[in-house]
Formats: sequence, structure tokens, C-alpha cells
Amino acid sequence: MKATDVIADGFGRIREVVHEAVGGAPAELLDARVDPEANSITWLVWHLTRIQDDHIASAAGLEQVWLTGGWADRFGLPLPAAATGYGHSARQAGTVRVASGELLLGYFDEVHQQTLGFVRGLSAADLDRVVDERWDPPVTLGVRLVSVLADDLQHAGQAAYVRGVLERGRGS
Repeated sequence: MKATDVIADGFGRIREVVHEAVGGAPAELLDARVDPEANSITWLVWHLTRIQDDHIASAAGLEQVWLTGGWADRFGLPLPAAATGYGHSARQAGTVRVASGELLLGYFDEVHQQTLGFVRGLSAADLDRVVDERWDPPVTLGVRLVSVLADDLQHAGQAAYVRGVLERGRGS
């Protein structure tokens, strides 16, 4: 198995968990928070998707789907278009709300497709390319992809957990 196949499989697993966490849930559940400081399913999935979109687009030399696909306008969030959720306060996280799970999954799926298209076109040698020199040691493409995978899987798992807690609390 090629290294890029392993990476593509990892992104596929993120998609599975995201769809389980969001699919069929009403916006009210997706936007709910277990306490005022906690992140909602909406924020968790939006954030993991924004990070994937931002980091993959940068590494691939592509535009972010958030902007080119009109998703920033469709979401209509009271945040700067460049916001990814990184460093958000609880108040800022609470402003990330959706009208439907379909909106959230639509954006996620478009980013997922762009990510897979990029990853499947890579060779093993491409993974050694330095994509960020601000760190010591500099970050390679392989390290960046694993970082996005790890962060996204963590947030997807959190979203699934939050859904379970909220549904049990509501007697669903």
C-alpha cells in the first residue's frame, strides 16, 4: 500500500465519523452545547472542515473551497471570511450555527473531495516537500497531512460524543 493511499484512507474515516455525527440531526441539536463553554457539533465539524480546507488548499496551491464554493456566504457567519475557528473564544464558537445539517455536510463533502483529489495525485517523494518554514524543524507535507488527520479525527470524535450526550439527555 502506498503512503498516499494510507492518508486517503484516513481522510475517508474522518468523513464516516462526520456523517455519523451530523447526518439526520436537526439544526437545534447540531447547534446545542452541553454547557455555555462547550463546543457544539456545528462548531466542531465547521472548524475541522475549515482547518482541512485552509491547510490542504495552502499545501496544494489551491483556493479554499470556503471562498470559491460560496460557502462563506451560504453560512453567513458573523465572523471574518478567513476565520477557521483556531483560537475561538466560547462566545465566538457560539456564533457558528447552521440552518441544517445538509449545509454543514455539503461544505465538508466538497472539502473532502478537494482533499482526496490532491492526496491521490501525490507521490511518496512529495511528502518530503517543506510546506511551512516557520517551525523548527520545518514542516513537510507528510507531517502537515498527518497533523490535519489527527486534529480532524479528534474533533470528529468529539462531535460524535456530543451528539450521543445530547440525544441521551433529550431521551432520543
